Amino acid sequence: MRFRELAVPGVVEFTPSVFPDARGRFVAPFQESAFLDATGHRLHLAQSNHSISRRGVIRGVHFSDVPPGQAKYVYCSRGALLDVAIDVRVGSPTFGRWKSVLLDTETYRAVYLPEGIGHAFIALTDDTIMTYLCSTEYDPAAEHTVYPLDPALGLPWPPDLNPVLSDKDREAPTLAEATHSNVLPRWVACQTRYSHLRALS
Repeated sequence: MRFRELAVPGVVEFTPSVFPDARGRFVAPFQESAFLDATGHRLHLAQSNHSISRRGVIRGVHFSDVPPGQAKYVYCSRGALLDVAIDVRVGSPTFGRWKSVLLDTETYRAVYLPEGIGHAFIALTDDTIMTYLCSTEYDPAAEHTVYPLDPALGLPWPPDLNPVLSDKDREAPTLAEATHSNVLPRWVACQTRYSHLRALS
């Protein structure tokens, strides 16, 4: 499995080997040894999620309070999607920067989003399935959202798709409003969390 850190510090793209034959194909989207080499710590798995979305559905931008935060290892199990990692860690040298990755069932690329990173994606086909491996269980009191169509963020949503949002995502604050209301994670707190995870490994 190959991996590389993206333009947002701590966000890592993984590309597994795909083994096709006459029956179909086999792939391992997650491998602990590669993950440990890339991040310096193991992934604590507390919950797995499975979302099914029709074409044009945007989910996000979602993030959690740190500590403890919720790290995510995500890949596409069916269809295709454009995945976006957004640095919403106040004080980060790349605050407000984002990186997008095409996730599909041709390459089975995966993306690791550490605690404090905002996450969003758009489904490019009907019945697209996103699989999430999460470091903590869902805690609604600790979950927050930034408006995914915030012009200041300029996320790379395809112009030919009519975005479909949940009420929660549609009514979410812009990044500037979220910064002003003091709900965004702090870079220093995130660094402390990452150091703690490496020490445990």
